[in-house]
Amino acid sequence: MKRTILGSVAAIALSAGALWAETVAVITPYLAQPGTQAYVDGFNAQAAKSGWTVNVVDTAGDVAAVIARIEDAVTQKVDAIVINVDPAQVAAGLQVAKDAGIPVIGMDAGSDPLLATNVTSNGYAMAAETSVYVANRIGGKGNVVMFVFDAFPPVQARGVIADAVFANHPDIKVLDRVTPDVQDGGIADSRAKMEAILAANPEPGSISAVWAAWDQPALGALQAIEAAGRQGEGIVITGIDANPQAREAIAAGGNFEASVAQDFAGIGAATADAAGRVMKGETIKEPVIYVSTVMVTAVNAAQ
Repeated sequence: MKRTILGSVAAIALSAGALWAETVAVITPYLAQPGTQAYVDGFNAQAAKSGWTVNVVDTAGDVAAVIARIEDAVTQKVDAIVINVDPAQVAAGLQVAKDAGIPVIGMDAGSDPLLATNVTSNGYAMAAETSVYVANRIGGKGNVVMFVFDAFPPVQARGVIADAVFANHPDIKVLDRVTPDVQDGGIADSRAKMEAILAANPEPGSISAVWAAWDQPALGALQAIEAAGRQGEGIVITGIDANPQAREAIAAGGNFEASVAQDFAGIGAATADAAGRVMKGETIKEPVIYVSTVMVTAVNAAQ
């Protein structure tokens, strides 16, 4: 009888635990990006170990809609919110969450006082690696095309560092600083914009390199260069993220020569860890938590 009563009590406790399991909303406009998908997968895998309910909300490129989705999450009384978007652009929603006492954690989002912390890769270091690679490969001189996205702080920071590296070489000229449309992931529009740049600079050697702040524009530029039959000019391409398509292109030994592998799953898992700490009442001292990265070239692209 005693064993039966204890079993019943345990069952009730388990039931209550399931009933009170944490609910976390993950909100992003960038789910079309492979990196963001990997963040979310890593977060979900870690959250599943804790028995959380995770609601993933994709606003499909609509940054302004993130504010309303944060407000929805607050109304639903979630235990925490994770965002993958520039916090400065959704400050009104973050304030609503703060007023409701719901912590918000950034997942490759950018730092902000309204965030408990932001988990990301060191964009400064990644951009330094790839832009220095470009500068060295072209011998410190030539025309470089840059693909940037200043609307998103983690990517904007990469462009700032690349600008500084290229500016430190008086014989390197930034021919164009392009912001592609990313609603479809960024490859198609980057290809179209690169095609226009190639057409405007038809002479062999007129473009020495393409530096991209992430892989999709690098892949689009590669497609444009190959379609124009200019792959033999030695145009060096670098990206950041080292997603599978980029790794394949780098391993092939063509114009796309280098990228930096972010540990996307690791960022997602570390974000879940940070969310768990905050939901337990901990104040995280670091406004930014960095997850390590690895430079990828033809030597290790297949690994």
